[in-house]
Amino acid sequence: MNNTDNATRNRNNEIAQTILTQLGGNKFRVMTGSKQFIAGTNSLSMKLARNASGANYLRITLGSMDVYKMEFISIRAGKMKTKHEFENVYCDKLVSFFESTTKLYTSL
Repeated sequence: MNNTDNATRNRNNEIAQTILTQLGGNKFRVMTGSKQFIAGTNSLSMKLARNASGANYLRITLGSMDVYKMEFISIRAGKMKTKHEFENVYCDKLVSFFESTTKLYTSL
């Protein structure tokens, strides 16, 4: 593994950590029951608890204009289906989009 690979991995981890912080950090994790957080290419993916959206996974990807794409995904029997998708979401709207879509609340 070379320095470029390490730099890319570190950047992806930083982006994923920033997304989780913008959602509410550990409070988000506890309040929503989300788990299996995975840093991807400019993204954060997680397994969701049962919720109103019918999705069991969420992927949030940072776009080139510093806005996010949120994909609520259902994976069942090896088939992946996007249930809800939102483009151009600003960081301060991540929580409201999450709460209105899943009906899971991130704080008391």
